[in-house]
Amino acid sequence: MRPKTLAALTTAAALVAGGAATYAARADNDAPRARSVIFINGDGMGPAQREAARLKYHGFDGRLAMDSLPVSGQLTTSPDDPISAITDSAAGATAWTIGKRTYNGAIGVDVHKKAWRTLGRQAKDDGKATGLVTTAQVTDASPAAWFSNEESRTAEDDIARQYLEVSKPDVILGGGEDWWLPASNPGAFPDHGGEESKGTKGNLIAQARRDGYRYVSSASELRAAPADGKLLGLFANEEMFQQREEGKGDVYDPVVPLADMTSKALDTLSKSRNGFFLFVEEEAIDEFSHHNNATRMLQAMGELEKAVVVAKAYAAEHPDTLLVIAGDHECGGLTVEDNAKTDESGSGVSREDGPFPVARSPRRFSLDWTTTGHTGVDVPVTATGPYATQFTGKHPNTHVHEVLAEIL
Repeated sequence: MRPKTLAALTTAAALVAGGAATYAARADNDAPRARSVIFINGDGMGPAQREAARLKYHGFDGRLAMDSLPVSGQLTTSPDDPISAITDSAAGATAWTIGKRTYNGAIGVDVHKKAWRTLGRQAKDDGKATGLVTTAQVTDASPAAWFSNEESRTAEDDIARQYLEVSKPDVILGGGEDWWLPASNPGAFPDHGGEESKGTKGNLIAQARRDGYRYVSSASELRAAPADGKLLGLFANEEMFQQREEGKGDVYDPVVPLADMTSKALDTLSKSRNGFFLFVEEEAIDEFSHHNNATRMLQAMGELEKAVVVAKAYAAEHPDTLLVIAGDHECGGLTVEDNAKTDESGSGVSREDGPFPVARSPRRFSLDWTTTGHTGVDVPVTATGPYATQFTGKHPNTHVHEVLAEIL
């Protein structure tokens, strides 16, 4: 073999082994350069959750907005945990934000508990506006992993403090007022049923106001807030929904719909000259899947779909925006089944659920839960915009970091 040929092959091999993702991302970017990123997480959303929502809302011949994006792929979800082979939301989101698999409960830290600069911090350091929207506590695991570093996801009051003092996202919308206020200070949402103020970092809402945030706690206040400057909205004590034992009496009725929070965040962040990064999450998919409550899970999927429609419309009008939709893991071990007369899963907590109607069809389908916990199945990812093709194929969840780090 001639030396020149060997050198060429060696160079090509090095590209594949060491920098293929980065090289491909740059080569793919002859189209408009990605100025902004919208990343949407259906917490606990696996392939069966997406298919069940498609059947319920659009029927056999329809498509969810999240499934109509031109690029699709799969992400693995395995953590690097000493005990469990199945990820929690903290390790799953941290893999996205620092590009390293880690232990369950970790927020922005690796297996050695070393803190790394998250993508939310990276975007802010690059001069972009940043924001997070969720129906969970704004300090819950998934949003926290983009904007903070903690050895344990339970330190939600310190995560809130880091938002104000370190990562400084411009828009913060969701639940979790209890972590922003000290005990005995009920705030806008009275203490009840085990949900009460429990922060240990002082009155962080007052601190946020001093730092220039406009604080809102109702739908009308959010609508009236000007679409510029910094915005903090807390709309519940904890999550913006309620789960009860074995899924009985579960309630999904947020003070502000996820789509409205997403729209307000986009209106605000889009004023940035340097672009923005926005994280959006529907947490209720996971929580109601834990309770094997398919009715409420499908309701949450419908609300996530509305938020996706908002984000997709924005991306269509702004071709320099990358829109990515994924799940951090699957929850419930869900399968979509025929509406059989017998329940082969028995009558325990994990059992068949339904039947549910297929839109624009006389047929029905059932959902079969196999666990009340998370599972290790691959999750779908769909995307549109610059760099979107980098999500084609099957990748580890750390691949999200590889792609977004090129932009943010």
